[in-house]
Amino acid sequence: MAGTSKVKLAIIGTGLIGPRHAEAVLKDPDAELSCIVDPSPAAIAVAERLECPIYPSIQAMLASPSKPDAALVCTPNHTHVAVSKELLDGGLHVLCEKPISVDLQTGQELVDYAASRNLHLLIGHHRRFNRYVVTTKQLVPSLGRIIALNGLWTSYKPPDYFDPPTEWRRLDSAGPILINLIHEIDILHHLFGAITKIHAEATPKQRDHAAEEGAAIILKFASGAVGTFVLSDAIPSPYSFEAGTGENPMIPYTGQDIYRIFGTDASLSVPDMQLWSYPSGKKSWLEIINSKKIEVEEMKKPFELQVAHFVKVIRGQEEPSCSGKDGLRAVIVCEAIKKALKQGGSVDIAEDL
Repeated sequence: MAGTSKVKLAIIGTGLIGPRHAEAVLKDPDAELSCIVDPSPAAIAVAERLECPIYPSIQAMLASPSKPDAALVCTPNHTHVAVSKELLDGGLHVLCEKPISVDLQTGQELVDYAASRNLHLLIGHHRRFNRYVVTTKQLVPSLGRIIALNGLWTSYKPPDYFDPPTEWRRLDSAGPILINLIHEIDILHHLFGAITKIHAEATPKQRDHAAEEGAAIILKFASGAVGTFVLSDAIPSPYSFEAGTGENPMIPYTGQDIYRIFGTDASLSVPDMQLWSYPSGKKSWLEIINSKKIEVEEMKKPFELQVAHFVKVIRGQEEPSCSGKDGLRAVIVCEAIKKALKQGGSVDIAEDL
């Protein structure tokens, strides 16, 4: 994009996440909040607060003076593909909230759809921009060869989380695997490379919903590393990314570690950022092992960094951090986990998409 004109961005959907993206756009000096799109009457108040135009449909937006350069898709999971295609048809670059899709076939169709139109498709795995993830990515090589890891996302979603207008969260396409675990899978891919095999066992159900409530998962990576992950949205617990890092202001901060990474030279827990190693250099369980607190640099909020990155991608200044293909790989792993829960056994995942 020539010159220094601001990149005009639209927000599609004003549910839980849309306004947070909008606020990030407003804080970016190189971006302009062009408008929001949402047919809900409740969205009018959001538009007034954000001081921007509102349109009831994408077609109305595309025909308006507020037509943007790109859009952020913040609609329910099962609508992501259709909404993103409509925007791409209008000539807009797209940053689609995760997951890219609720199944492999339609996700691949969307990746191909964007490529055929020579438009950018990014997936909103914003935690790649979280300061703890950025710091961990920098530290991983110092741990030596990664041998094993474990992770936790365990929390409690109250009954009103599933009430209208978000009753879609009760659907099979909207359980914690595709709402919460998919973030974790993307982080694991970002830090350790492709996951190539999984095994999963479901947690006992407590709700009468089609959606799963959680699972215990064994992971194998292309590198040879292995890992375990426990997922549940139906248990009281301080162990979740949001609570541990303080990323989401709506969720009380606990500071508890949620990842433990074990290498041949050292181990690291995140986000308490304790690096464990033998000061003598001699590796033995009989030796004293010390911990070192790793300082984590203050950064802008992940949504703000993601918007800034999106602007640079549109301008041709950066390559996508999380492309449509990256987003699709996370969906493939989640789909494999759901398959394992329903059919039992292990599921292999191709390393090369």
